[in-house]
Amino acid sequence: MTYQEGTIDSAFAALADPTRRAVFEAVIAEAQPVGMLASNFTVSRPAISQHLKVLSDAGLVDRQRVGTRNIYFARREGLQALRDYLNGFWDQALASYETGLDKWLKENKA
Repeated sequence: MTYQEGTIDSAFAALADPTRRAVFEAVIAEAQPVGMLASNFTVSRPAISQHLKVLSDAGLVDRQRVGTRNIYFARREGLQALRDYLNGFWDQALASYETGLDKWLKENKA
């Protein structure tokens, strides 16, 4: 299984924090400015900005300037890298299951 180690590592590290994960989920649901995001959390607006910076550094979110605001949105590429990485485990698990089942069936023929 190959992947960009820094990208995957930083993405998992970024998503390990529950508040940051919730911020990420909010940005996935709807592109939003910091103020709108902060209104949905009990942490301060600067804390939300810090969470967004970590998510951005991990390649999971990006921002677009609209007037005086930065609108944050999920990056498809960041999500795809995580998905590809996790799908590799799924494929391995299915192959392992199939091999184990075949072996069991051969050993336990009626």
